[in-house]
Amino acid sequence: MVPFIVIGGIIVLIALFLISVFNKFVKNKNVVKDAWSNIDVALKRRYDLIPNLVETVKGYAKHEKSTLEAVISARNAAMEVPTGDINAKIKAENQLQQTLRSIFALSEAYPDLKANTNYLDLQEKLNTIEENLERSRRYYNGTVRENNTYGESFPGVLVAGMFNYQHFDYFETDEVSRENVKVDFS
Repeated sequence: MVPFIVIGGIIVLIALFLISVFNKFVKNKNVVKDAWSNIDVALKRRYDLIPNLVETVKGYAKHEKSTLEAVISARNAAMEVPTGDINAKIKAENQLQQTLRSIFALSEAYPDLKANTNYLDLQEKLNTIEENLERSRRYYNGTVRENNTYGESFPGVLVAGMFNYQHFDYFETDEVSRENVKVDFS
């Protein structure tokens, strides 16, 4: 009788352990997805603002058509990435960020554009959105760090495969985005 109680106790402890680990995986995944939804809202606001910004710049920088087309192209590419594919979305956003930097570099060469109140208003709105994105990125990266650490350390690593553990990428600036924007007017 005693061996059955001991074996039953061990089975119950293993079951409780697995339930606890599973619940932690679920919690971490949901926190990461919640953090991503905050970023997604800010990205939507940025997508809506970009066409207005491009139209404002068009009037002043007519011969900068390729730069403006690159911004719209990057925006459209970022918008087309499926919502659930967070890692692909991060890559598309890094490309969009790089093209947006080039549009602000244009304003340095066009003093009239820099003085345009509509442009300044759009730039201020975009800066506010970028600040919100930065805060959301930090929060998202913190939740990703917690999720990935748990899934790659003991005890999570023991059962990660069994519970479909999902590793998430950090939302980092890619190497291209770290370089200074070069604007050539020759």
